[in-house]
Amino acid sequence: MGYLKKKFRNIKKFPTWIYWLPAHLLELAIHTIYRLEVIDPNDHIGRAEGSVSVTWHNRLLFFPVAIPGYARKRTMAVVSASRDGQYIADFIAVLGLKSLRGSSSRGGAKAQLAAVHAIRDGYNVSFTPDGPRGPIYVMKKGPIQLASLTGAGVIPITINASRYWSVKSWDKFQLPKPFCKLTLILGDKIFVPPDLDDAGIEEYRQKVEAALLAMTVDRKTCN
Repeated sequence: MGYLKKKFRNIKKFPTWIYWLPAHLLELAIHTIYRLEVIDPNDHIGRAEGSVSVTWHNRLLFFPVAIPGYARKRTMAVVSASRDGQYIADFIAVLGLKSLRGSSSRGGAKAQLAAVHAIRDGYNVSFTPDGPRGPIYVMKKGPIQLASLTGAGVIPITINASRYWSVKSWDKFQLPKPFCKLTLILGDKIFVPPDLDDAGIEEYRQKVEAALLAMTVDRKTCN
């Protein structure tokens, strides 16, 4: 068993076709096995304008398929430059999402430069701001720095499950239980002033983090 696990971990990239079936099964499931409610009072999904969005790492399973296909095509997700990040990038590519490879711990500067160009080209750049290593629900400063550089607002987004299992991982990754309700919430856009110093970056980091936490619902009794 240890040999097989080692061989699997040495595979840096799988053929794209491997992701097709699970990706489309997930897309089918969200419209059949689950009840999806979308709360988007500002019509962020319908607008094709450059913006920054933030979503907690433990809510990534259904997040890509909860967003309509036309909006995914205008979205670039910041994904870790690690091997696991490659798996994620290939998986979401099947669903129509583009990737920017890099994180706070690896390739961050390169990813930020690419993100600046993406925003200016009208793409929405999506972050998991507590990833890739945590701590859980503590936002890093990358999204705020990008918003300050580009003039784009930051949209807090969450997807809450009424019932779920939690994986024993740093982020307590959530696996929604069949037939539960999934609620996708897109909050008010938070505009970040240009040319912020370190103190200003921290002020807005805390502001966006608080807004995202206020939308986040964890049901510990359902774990």
